[in-house]
Amino acid sequence: MAALRVSGRGVDLGEALRTRAEERISAALAKYFDGAYHGHVTVGRDGGAYRTDCVLHLPSGITLEASGTAHDAHASFDQTAERIEKRLRRYKHRLKAHPNGHAKDRALDGGLPDTAVMEAAYSVMEAPEEDTGEHPPIIAESTRTLHRRTVSEAVVELDLTGVPVLVFVHAGTERVNVVYRRGDGAIGWIDPPERGTP
Repeated sequence: MAALRVSGRGVDLGEALRTRAEERISAALAKYFDGAYHGHVTVGRDGGAYRTDCVLHLPSGITLEASGTAHDAHASFDQTAERIEKRLRRYKHRLKAHPNGHAKDRALDGGLPDTAVMEAAYSVMEAPEEDTGEHPPIIAESTRTLHRRTVSEAVVELDLTGVPVLVFVHAGTERVNVVYRRGDGAIGWIDPPERGTP
């Protein structure tokens, strides 16, 4: 079952924009996935312009994010939808380019990929109270399930989500790995050695 929530942040959205958003996102996802998805589209003011943010949770376990900014709410959504469609085309192309991966095939069929039975908990000490506020706030804690991926699958997910860093469990070694976008636009990969190995 597909569930897409379309809402306005400080903006009254008309029924036409809500319907258009639901139909366009549904049509774009139907080209590539048979399974259910859920997500939300939020339209709000950003200075003198409108900003649309879209977050979609795909049946493969991947989260797809995009945003767009324009002087009109409809144009802002169109920009966001075009970015979603472009990322979906890129994702589909990469899946076809690597046809021997069983997790990738299940992602296309709407099934869930293998996930590691590992919960990652991150704890970071909070900033000292005398901090003057010149630095961004430090996130205290985050708990997420790490998915088992090949490096190429992790790079696809990094592209789809637009995040700068992705932590995953390497499908071949069962070790925690990281892929990240470098300052020059290239992709970096961190594959730490096994414990006890210098």
